[in-house]
Amino acid sequence: MKRGVNVKILIANFTTESNEHIDKKAEITDYLLAYGDDVQDLMHVRNIFKENNVEVIGSLYANAHSSGVVEENTFDFIAKRIFRDVKKYREELDGILLFLHGASKIENLNGSSGEPYIFKGIREIMGENFPIAVAVDPHGNLHKEYCESATIMRSYRESPHTDIAETLQTVAKMLVDLINDNRRTNAVYRKLPIILGGERSVSTDEPVKSINQELNKYEEDSRILSASWHVGYLRHDSQHAGCSIVVVPTSKEHAEYANIVADQLASFVIERRHDFHYHGETINPEDVVEETIKSNNNRIVLTDSGDNSTSGATGINTLLLHKFVNTDEYNDKNILFATINDPYAYNELSHYDIGDSVKVSIGKNLNELSAPVEIEGTIKSRGDVVYYFGSSKKMGDVITLSLKDKPIDVMVATTGISFAEIRQYDIANVNISDYNIVVVKQGYVFPELKKFADQSLMVLTPGTTYQVTEALEFKLIDRPMFPFDELKI
Repeated sequence: MKRGVNVKILIANFTTESNEHIDKKAEITDYLLAYGDDVQDLMHVRNIFKENNVEVIGSLYANAHSSGVVEENTFDFIAKRIFRDVKKYREELDGILLFLHGASKIENLNGSSGEPYIFKGIREIMGENFPIAVAVDPHGNLHKEYCESATIMRSYRESPHTDIAETLQTVAKMLVDLINDNRRTNAVYRKLPIILGGERSVSTDEPVKSINQELNKYEEDSRILSASWHVGYLRHDSQHAGCSIVVVPTSKEHAEYANIVADQLASFVIERRHDFHYHGETINPEDVVEETIKSNNNRIVLTDSGDNSTSGATGINTLLLHKFVNTDEYNDKNILFATINDPYAYNELSHYDIGDSVKVSIGKNLNELSAPVEIEGTIKSRGDVVYYFGSSKKMGDVITLSLKDKPIDVMVATTGISFAEIRQYDIANVNISDYNIVVVKQGYVFPELKKFADQSLMVLTPGTTYQVTEALEFKLIDRPMFPFDELKI
């Protein structure tokens, strides 16, 4: 039994949701990078390790959030940096904790996904029995070799992801306890013939609510350390795309029982495949202006789901802006677009002061969805763009423009980061309470905006994050795969 300050754990993070339908690749400048002691705080695990007298080696924190396919040299830097540190401290380490999201796609990499590559490289350095714990996002694609070579693998439960920090802390504590008790275990994996979008798997909805309750029930069993359901990721084609189950027994002696639990959980999810549905209300883009302008609801949040920048879209689409600008009757509704990603238009506006009258073209014009809108208006405010999930790091700039003779304000930004939390509007110097209709670049509406709204509607807009799974094209996925095929169960 090994306890106290002699325990040494290396930690690292690689996070990217790679949407292959956008043109831009994820480059090193798109990543929030941190090294050494800072990695503990960004991974939310400092207190866990401090309380358990663990010495921590912070390797690398690399987080690009949602982006495009990862550029080859960028991934090469990330992987080699982690491998370098693992090799450097190999003889000193008692365990490794990783946060590997699961939805990356890497340029020119066989197998496409970067997470198994990183894990396999570490396993080759440390050997097959060394304790390696992995926390993953449920919106990641997994496969058998990757999962079952992990000592511990657990995803967070909630979508939207309100329990990231809690899950990382849980997995960290599991790893510390396993090391201290000198236990060995391995994850058990089951692939499910179901492919889902995140907007059909929100954790407050059924059947996800019941699935999570079932996972929690099994984790109360002394023989089961962890149980996870992984939704998967469908924004790039992959032979590993789809849902999966991962179960970790408390020790190898309970491996047979863990396999039974994995089968039971797989059946539980498959039996409920027809119950997955869009979160909240949906509306077609053709109907959205008339329905919301006429609505008696005082506050409405609309999500431009085909341009959902929380899932890798770039936030450049102007389709809904065109529709609202080109109507004449607003029924005393004030409307906010948060945001349109157009650095060129921002640069044009940046030469003016607050209160100045301007004319500007908004829209990158890369395709018909980002067609320019010619705007005349007044500079209303300036501010910063920060990421959601409580981050305070500045990620870009934003100018809010009030349209002439229209009750519409447009936030023109240098980045596509979604405005999902009220504090983001405050930092941008925009009072969200001034508006009756707020249009955001999301799929399912995030919790604070949902609380703010009397009604929230997911607009089924076209784009790189189109939400109608059945209409998407996949060439590499396993078949049969629901909803493309009916399963013979």
